[in-house]
Amino acid sequence: MNRYFLEISYKGTNYAGFQIQQNAVTVQEEVEKALAVLFRQKITLTGSSRTDTGVHALQNYFHFDIDQKISEGVIYNLNALLPPDIAANSLRAVDSQAHCRFDAVSRKYRYRIYNRKNPFLQGLAYYYPYTLDILLMEEAARMIMRYADFTAFAKRNSQVKTHNCIILESRWVQEKEYLSYEVKANRFLRGMVRGLTGTMLQVGRGKLSIREFISIIEERDASKTDFSVPAHGLCLEEVLFG
Repeated sequence: MNRYFLEISYKGTNYAGFQIQQNAVTVQEEVEKALAVLFRQKITLTGSSRTDTGVHALQNYFHFDIDQKISEGVIYNLNALLPPDIAANSLRAVDSQAHCRFDAVSRKYRYRIYNRKNPFLQGLAYYYPYTLDILLMEEAARMIMRYADFTAFAKRNSQVKTHNCIILESRWVQEKEYLSYEVKANRFLRGMVRGLTGTMLQVGRGKLSIREFISIIEERDASKTDFSVPAHGLCLEEVLFG
């Protein structure tokens, strides 16, 4: 058997997340269908980073096994079979023990917001027409890097063995058309980036102090976390391997 890493990007608007599930259209399902047509056999994919319903990805990965050698030239044919909102970007042969989920050393997400109505950002960023104290939000983002336990920012019923994450980068960046929160870590919990973003927006609006924000982290109380920011502002931008 030969194992391959497939790099893809997608607009998540029309999908019930990344991972295949019953009675819902997912990114994995669409890619598996295209591969089945291309290779005339069932191909089972293993995903690197699960994204929720409506979340986008600039870079994500699958791996799969197949009993033939294939070249990167199949990307052209695969893209012809995929829907317009999913793109296959690269394909590479890897060791038979390589695993696109467990071998990833970090993931990077970006959450975009904008405060002036802009139809060209609709569906790709969160329209949030409020005045924000960016300096306070930047301070909150720096504070995040001091902690490892993010129980407060995991949605309930997250079936994980640990809530510990190593945060490698955490910052707010003002760009021309939007403000974005960038965060990079070895792993993320379900809902974590949206929880961090929404709660820091409350800091920026003066509804939470920095001390209160820190207390939410330290008390590990998800009932005080704001998970309400919509999925369409979030994008998985990078998956790095060691």
